[in-house]
Amino acid sequence: MRVLVLFGGRSSEHSISCLSAGGVIRALDPERYDVMAVGVLPDGRWVRVPANPDAMTSTAAGELPTVIDTGESVVLVPEPMGAVATSGAIRDIDVVFPVLHGPWGEDGTLQGLLEMAGTPYVGSGVFASSAAMDKGHMKAMLAGAGLPTGPCTVVTSAQWESDPDEVRRRVAGLSYPVFVKPARAGSSVGISKVSAPDDLDGAIERAQVWDPRLIVEAAILGAREIECGVIVDESGVPRATRCAEIVVRGDHEFYDFDAKYIDDAAELIVPADLPLEVEEEIRRLAIAAFEALGCEGLARVDFFVVPEGVIVNEVNTMPGFTPISLFPRMCAASGMDYAQVIDLLIADALRRGTGLR
Repeated sequence: MRVLVLFGGRSSEHSISCLSAGGVIRALDPERYDVMAVGVLPDGRWVRVPANPDAMTSTAAGELPTVIDTGESVVLVPEPMGAVATSGAIRDIDVVFPVLHGPWGEDGTLQGLLEMAGTPYVGSGVFASSAAMDKGHMKAMLAGAGLPTGPCTVVTSAQWESDPDEVRRRVAGLSYPVFVKPARAGSSVGISKVSAPDDLDGAIERAQVWDPRLIVEAAILGAREIECGVIVDESGVPRATRCAEIVVRGDHEFYDFDAKYIDDAAELIVPADLPLEVEEEIRRLAIAAFEALGCEGLARVDFFVVPEGVIVNEVNTMPGFTPISLFPRMCAASGMDYAQVIDLLIADALRRGTGLR
């Protein structure tokens, strides 16, 4: 079976995608899979690269990995047979494993291209990928499905430019502190915690570097950060994994990019130490959120747990996929090792196929 692992991309999570792809390729059994690796350069060009997981995960000299331009361009042909052509005329891809995070990869754009090409792929389809990528639309859909979400407001660049005072009033209505986030970014890129009105303008301008559309969320004070994976079983039925907890140490006020990937400032506890009834409620809500957005294949659902109950924070349709990332670790705590998870996701993609379903 020929599997195309697609990684890199144009988003701020380019390097994280490289790390995830290295983990996936390392876990693909060469006795079962013929692996082809294609990297998406930061400028959007696709190039074929060696399927070498060590190169994809190299962090020499403290630098995060990136896709190297090999000069061997790749084009996905939008035809029903799903052919992928390169200068070497490589074709007949059975399934694509798109290990891309963020815009132009996780947001439905790539999924639409693969649908047009008639090529099965791992993960959610066009709509669910797009809806989950935009935190504002995602929260509206979750709330519409009756799931508990935190207070928030969406800020567009047009609103900020035309009436910043109205934006400030809306944010003040959430009560400080708040978190200002790019609506369609991940890995906590561009996020600021704002404790007073005087700091709001700068936080908005910093977030707009990454996305003209923002979301401002009321801080959930004293909350435990809990995550839960969802993966479909052999019949395509979503199942929730055991939960994990993130505990941030040191000078980091929240689980930001540096805490995640640079400073090793977070303790990841798998499985989380939760009362049985709380964990069961989180797992129930994780599946409900997965289904509310119409997700497929896999997702990681993030929660806040407070004394009053459980709050759904967000849904990630292609979570981090290194062997030490939370999604694979939660699967492992549920009895599925990394290679089994990869096999299950590929089998699910082939079973679903493309088109309306």
